[in-house]
Amino acid sequence: MFKKVLIANRGEIALRVIRACQELGVSTVAVYSEADRNALHVRYADEAYLIGPPPSRDSYLRIDKIIEVARRSGADAIHPGYGFLAENPDFPRACREAEIVFVGPPPEAITAAGNKLAARLTVRKAGVPVISGTQEEIPDDRLVQVAQEVGYPLFVKAVAGGGGKGLRLVAAPEELPRALAAAHREAEAAFGYGGLYIEKVVENARHVEFQVLADAHGNFIHLGERECSLQRRHQKLVEEAPSVILTRDEKLRARMGEAAIKAAKAAGYVNAGTIEFLLDKDKNFYFLEMNTRLQVEHPVTEMVTGIDIVKEQLRIASGKKLRYKQKDIRFVGHAIECRISAEDPFNKFLPSAGRITSLREPTGPGVRVESGVYEGMEISLYYDPLVAKLVVWGDTRAEAILRMRRALEEYQIVGVKTSIPFHRQLLDNTSYQAGHFDTRFVEERFVLSQEEKAHHGEVTALVAALIAHHRRQEALALISPREDRAPGMSPWKLTGRREAMER
Repeated sequence: MFKKVLIANRGEIALRVIRACQELGVSTVAVYSEADRNALHVRYADEAYLIGPPPSRDSYLRIDKIIEVARRSGADAIHPGYGFLAENPDFPRACREAEIVFVGPPPEAITAAGNKLAARLTVRKAGVPVISGTQEEIPDDRLVQVAQEVGYPLFVKAVAGGGGKGLRLVAAPEELPRALAAAHREAEAAFGYGGLYIEKVVENARHVEFQVLADAHGNFIHLGERECSLQRRHQKLVEEAPSVILTRDEKLRARMGEAAIKAAKAAGYVNAGTIEFLLDKDKNFYFLEMNTRLQVEHPVTEMVTGIDIVKEQLRIASGKKLRYKQKDIRFVGHAIECRISAEDPFNKFLPSAGRITSLREPTGPGVRVESGVYEGMEISLYYDPLVAKLVVWGDTRAEAILRMRRALEEYQIVGVKTSIPFHRQLLDNTSYQAGHFDTRFVEERFVLSQEEKAHHGEVTALVAALIAHHRRQEALALISPREDRAPGMSPWKLTGRREAMER
């Protein structure tokens, strides 16, 4: 095992990796920007180094600075977390040149998966079904011709990157030229490469992904699936394990799990990764993409399998064999994760910045909060708005939903707007509770009510008025003559006695 690991990330994922290292007896090194000088991952790590100003391009995306810190601190491994440099193949290459272990897949696997067209071709050769679309990169005029063959509606997608960048939904032929031009620009700006391809839209699809683990000795397993269909603008909002659909069809789960392993093997994958599928209403599944990193939603898998994925990442990267075989993996209960973000759900989910003036996190049986914030912390607009992941476990999905509803009611963050009201209403939705949703559910069939916002505003105003009234009454009581006061008794002493009696 490693002696010292540098975590090339920030926020809750940096804390997650630090804790895993601490439990393994491994020293940790944090890096931080000027905006994160007082962040929790800086406080929790054994060492911390400033790497630049707030913008990511000048700090967390600087491979040279991170490698320099690793050398200075004596770190023998680097964990990238997710986001930032986690899926940049240049990062593990730089680690290899510096003789520092990268806790993740080899750069060749990241490159193969990062090119969506190449990944589609690779898994297709391995016998994994893919969605109808272009099989190679072609000029825009050919894309227009192929689109007629594929049929509408369809997606225009960026060959590189992910996260919804360079992606456009096209419903009719006349929309395609404008969509291609916009997607080219966005992909070029986001990834430095504007290549595109097209893919048929799978109607009423569910997004189901499989967590895979692979070591350097040729051993592969999967840890079951996660349901990630609840999305907005292709960004996941709520995740569950297991999927409602696959819980009712064990044969389908087995087939999808086998396909996930085939895809990982075809890519020469090592470490933790995720194979994402679209599942249509007829239970046909298609390869969507491969994520060559730890996923944001990994805790729900940990909750139902009992396996610490981050620790397994570290063990695999240190050269050890997988400790589990596929037959050892068991799924117990049901887990749900809500991504709590600093966004205003009542105003088109616009980012919210400011200081957290009050914070109360939920607790109790089966509740797990992965957070990188604290009371008094400043939330900036420099980074992703995700502030915490609220995860719950229950014996059944129904119990998990009830537990999540209770936890969301307990969760109080004051000072910035958060997505908590959205999650409360979603968990109350009967279609969600029944498991009747797909990737378009939030945007097309779920309506966020303004009543909760108005109600909370009224309650806040009422409480403030009552407090002000109570304080005025106390002040008047202290200065006004009282018949029941003993001669010469101090009003301060009288108030102290009264409060003591009330307690």
